[in-house]
Amino acid sequence: MLATMAAGLLATPAAAATGSAQAGKTASSAKPAVFAGTPKVSFSGEKGECPVRVTFSSKIKVKAVKGKTVVAYRWLHGDGSKSKVKTFTVGKGVKSVTVKESTTFKGDVKGWQALQVLSPRKATSKKAYFKVSCEGEKPEVVEPEKRHWHVDADAWVDEGRCEATLIGRISVSSPRWVHYRWVVNGHVVERDSVKVYDSRKVYHKIRPHKSLRGWAVLEIVGPRHAESNRVGFKIWCKDWSPKVSASVSAPADYTGACPVERNFSGTLSVSHGRGKVTYRWIRNGVAGDWETTYVHGSRVVFDPWKATESGTATRAIELYRGPTTGTVTGKVTCAAPVTVSYSNLTAKVEANCATKTVTVSGSVLVTATGPTTVKFTPRAGGKSLGERTVELTAGNLSKTVDFSGSVEGIDLTKAGSISVTVEGQSYSVQYGVLCPAPAPQEEKKDGDV
Repeated sequence: MLATMAAGLLATPAAAATGSAQAGKTASSAKPAVFAGTPKVSFSGEKGECPVRVTFSSKIKVKAVKGKTVVAYRWLHGDGSKSKVKTFTVGKGVKSVTVKESTTFKGDVKGWQALQVLSPRKATSKKAYFKVSCEGEKPEVVEPEKRHWHVDADAWVDEGRCEATLIGRISVSSPRWVHYRWVVNGHVVERDSVKVYDSRKVYHKIRPHKSLRGWAVLEIVGPRHAESNRVGFKIWCKDWSPKVSASVSAPADYTGACPVERNFSGTLSVSHGRGKVTYRWIRNGVAGDWETTYVHGSRVVFDPWKATESGTATRAIELYRGPTTGTVTGKVTCAAPVTVSYSNLTAKVEANCATKTVTVSGSVLVTATGPTTVKFTPRAGGKSLGERTVELTAGNLSKTVDFSGSVEGIDLTKAGSISVTVEGQSYSVQYGVLCPAPAPQEEKKDGDV
């Protein structure tokens, strides 16, 4: 900006001459200045006698910048009518021309008249007020009525909707555009303009979204200044919407095989009724997507954590346009997988010759590298002897487990063997004749009784 200003100040004479020529051209093309004087009023006729002839005269001054300027004008009447447009011509320079209009009134009248110049530039004079009476009074020029301004304000508060409506009334003696503003607690909160013919109400709503008290004034700022009385108000806002709260809990610390899935839990609560709750999980400090659910009383939500190695994870819950819960931490310690081994397998065979059944019984030592629950199924001759379960704890990682079961299909009258297996361990039971063979029956001879 400084460079531009300097360039203007250092203009060459030629440039200055060009500027002067341009200025002269602008001046020659400018419209003439025009002034319309306030009309003077004169009367002809006897006192109290009608008709009365009233003459209005006014001076039109024109400053013409070129020769032969045509001036057009007309008279404006208090009843809203206008005279015909008349013209006259003036030469270059300042010229003053008096124009007149006469009107005959046959009865009482009270009004005004003004002069309006239409060209070469529009201008309107002030109004000349007059009064004519046909009942013994002398016609006279009267002063314009002083305009009456009055303004008042009141306030109406609707607590249920948490708002206040300010109601103001503007009163004037004649139609007029009125510029006004509302002032609340010393601050201008609204400006506007209205056309007031006699009296008109204006309004302003206060929506504070929270309880508020104070005062308000309605001010007229134009064309004249006035202001209402100061009105006080008090707005009490009660929030009927349910209050929403949240809490979050971490799973218990875990030590064991990995990967493992752990669940964080959160509780969403509303103070009353059924409310829509929008929330999101904060996972290890990173906000997730917003989620929405409907809650009546309280509701538990979950967020899974799949741990593939030892470590910790944090969670918190943030409520939409609300607070964030405290952060909780979950911990996982990944241990080596627990292995199980079987040893010291023994077994024996017992027969019941009366029922011709065989019972295989035995035991096996089960050992684990860590606390665990072991399930296994002993078999004899490939047939199940029933599933067994053993609980191994940190203080007792080895236990001897007994088992037994019946086996069918064994010839009790012959020696043999049977294989007993437990999870890859095998034990062969050798046995002799378990039951004697039945004695053969003698054949009957002819003649035997």
